[in-house]
Amino acid sequence: MLARRGMITVSEANSLSDSQTRFKALKPWWDVLMNYLLVIMLMVSFFSVTLLILMDKVVCMPMATKPTKNMSSSPPHAGVTYLPAPEDLGHLTNLDYQQYTYVSHVCYHKTVPWQSKYFPYLALLNTLLLLVSSNFWFKYPKTSSKVDHFLSILAKCFESPWTTRALEETTDQTSPEPVRLKPSGSRSVEYSPSTPCLNDSTLSSIQLPISTILDRKEEEQAKALFEKIRHFRSQAEDSDVVYRVYMGQTVFKVVTVVIVLGYTSSLVGSFSFHHICSPGIQNFMGYSVFYCTHNLAYILEKLLLTYIILVSLYTLMGMYALFWLLSRPLKVYSFEKNHEGSGLGDIPEVKKDFAFLLHMVDRYDSLYSRRFSVFLSAVSEARLKELALNAEWSGDKLRELVSRDAKGRWELRLSMLPAIPRAVYDLNEIEVLKLELISSAKLMGAVSKLGSLSELHLSHCPAKVDPDAFSFLRQRLKVLYVRFTDLEELPPWIYCLKSLQQLYLSGNLNSSNNKSIRLQSFHGLTSLRVLSLTSNLSSLPSAVLEVAGQLSKLRLQNSGSELGSLGHLRKMGHLQELELHHCQIHRIPGVVTRLTTLQSLDLTSNCILEVEELETLQRIRGLSTLRLCHNAITRLPPSIELLRNLEELFMSYNRLEALPAALFSLVKLRHLDVSYNCIRAVPPGVGHLSRLQSLVVTGNQISSLPRELFRCTRLKLLHAGSNKLSSLPVEVGQLPLLSSLVLTCNSLTALPEELATCSLLRRGGLNVEEELLNTLPSDVRSKLS
Repeated sequence: MLARRGMITVSEANSLSDSQTRFKALKPWWDVLMNYLLVIMLMVSFFSVTLLILMDKVVCMPMATKPTKNMSSSPPHAGVTYLPAPEDLGHLTNLDYQQYTYVSHVCYHKTVPWQSKYFPYLALLNTLLLLVSSNFWFKYPKTSSKVDHFLSILAKCFESPWTTRALEETTDQTSPEPVRLKPSGSRSVEYSPSTPCLNDSTLSSIQLPISTILDRKEEEQAKALFEKIRHFRSQAEDSDVVYRVYMGQTVFKVVTVVIVLGYTSSLVGSFSFHHICSPGIQNFMGYSVFYCTHNLAYILEKLLLTYIILVSLYTLMGMYALFWLLSRPLKVYSFEKNHEGSGLGDIPEVKKDFAFLLHMVDRYDSLYSRRFSVFLSAVSEARLKELALNAEWSGDKLRELVSRDAKGRWELRLSMLPAIPRAVYDLNEIEVLKLELISSAKLMGAVSKLGSLSELHLSHCPAKVDPDAFSFLRQRLKVLYVRFTDLEELPPWIYCLKSLQQLYLSGNLNSSNNKSIRLQSFHGLTSLRVLSLTSNLSSLPSAVLEVAGQLSKLRLQNSGSELGSLGHLRKMGHLQELELHHCQIHRIPGVVTRLTTLQSLDLTSNCILEVEELETLQRIRGLSTLRLCHNAITRLPPSIELLRNLEELFMSYNRLEALPAALFSLVKLRHLDVSYNCIRAVPPGVGHLSRLQSLVVTGNQISSLPRELFRCTRLKLLHAGSNKLSSLPVEVGQLPLLSSLVLTCNSLTALPEELATCSLLRRGGLNVEEELLNTLPSDVRSKLS
């Protein structure tokens, strides 16, 4: 029955009250006062509207005499003179009730001013507008989710047992100075969600004693709060939308109330109780002038004065809020300044929306932000993780992280943990172990349980090993990836892995003075066959030369600095693959011709302008792959025909304007990539490449494809997008193995129906615009879809 009558139930009222109280921590005192003022303003305006609806009317009586000029605006008792008609004195009006009602309605709309009839409605609308705008930032989609998330985390931090115990311990500490984090070395690390909170030296030097050990559930809740705050911080510090919306809402409210105050003040004294009305109906009633009274004039004027007082107070509160917003740096929050002597260590400053929300919380109660700071402290987090690591990372949980990599091997990746969980050593199926940003990682002797482990990744993780673990890794580890910042991060035990076959090093291999290489000797890597160095080398390290005779693949990726002294490459008599990237090479090194066993040469991303030295490469009989991408080569010399065993040629992102006829004498060529050059045409000689399987000419200026191209019946991949093609030859149907065809961003108007004969294209290998595909018959489209 209550629902049918449109009434609000008690449960609905409670839920509405709860929804308002949950935002109280983000409501400073001025917002609270302004909300109370809005409630009173709403009551005043609603009362005024109710009076208008129920009681608003005028009462009119006929005047038997003609008033003077001033009587139209003044009541008869205000000293206005008029001439009475003696014959009408005491004469009955002879008017019916309906006539009085009619005159009253007419005179109400004709003589009563607009403010008497509509001001209460305007006041109600203005109040509702202010009411909506006052909590707009709690409802706006881009801010409400962030505010709700922040408040939920804040409440959990306030009630967490870990917060209470951490604050108790820091309060009971006898040292007056707070515990401070001291980063190792002289480098300072700025906060980011991916940056480890503590390194090994920091963990060993900082202790935050916890007298009472938390139970498992409390530990899990505290750890979850740390992670939630980390993610929330990374999102909240990306933008200042909450600050801008609150600022905009405050400015809007101030401007609105100033306008309201302006027009309402002008209405003071304009309400009138007496009105003279001339409805122009003398022929029907015998009277031309009526004297009317508006029964709500007095009360409306008092309500107007009350409303003006309330709006004035609201304006003062809004001005103060705006002054507070503009006078303080609210986009930066420092815990050191706001909570001196917290004992939780140096908590980095927070910025943007995160900082603004903390400032708003401080206006309510600084205790909230103080308890919140426990979960922003690296010291507090490190201690909790130290206590909960092994309990949290159980074998079942770690097993959920094990997955298959691209080669089908079982892989486990651990990132940003204080240490390696002991349960890792129970996952004996692991073949690849990746450790990232684990500052105090140490491999224990139990690693020998991982009998299938053959590949290890260390990313900014200077892992230590005990003797038993070293003995196991020395005998079993085959592949090692190490990513580091300085040479000091390189674990010394990696130089003694005699079974290691592949070593990938990425980091700064030069010392601080940039003059000498401090890599230790590679003599102990007796099985090393593949070596990759990603660094800023100016010459080959001497350690590389120690294993030159046993390497089959060398990959050097520089940071753009020039790599000199390539003459040492001649010592690599068994080298089969050579990659030199970003090494500022201006021509094909002559020493390459000494590498008679070379099969693949990759000089991508260098400064090569001409390749006249190609003829010298004919000495390398087994050369089958040549990569010269991302250079500035303008032409291929005719001598390229001397590379008769070449099977793969990659020349993308150069400045080629034409393809020489000699190129098409390489009958063994299977893959040709000349994308993103300035080529205007594909010569008909391409038809001689009978073994061609892939042709990539994307991003050139080709206007047509030669029909001879489609004699290459082994062609599987043809990419010709971003050219000037106007048509596709019907001979494309002669390619039975074609499985990938890209023709986007051309000038094609139609596609040949012969595409339907390319059966492998039916698996989604055709990439063209949708409107171009619609030019094909429906049966052909259905085959290709």
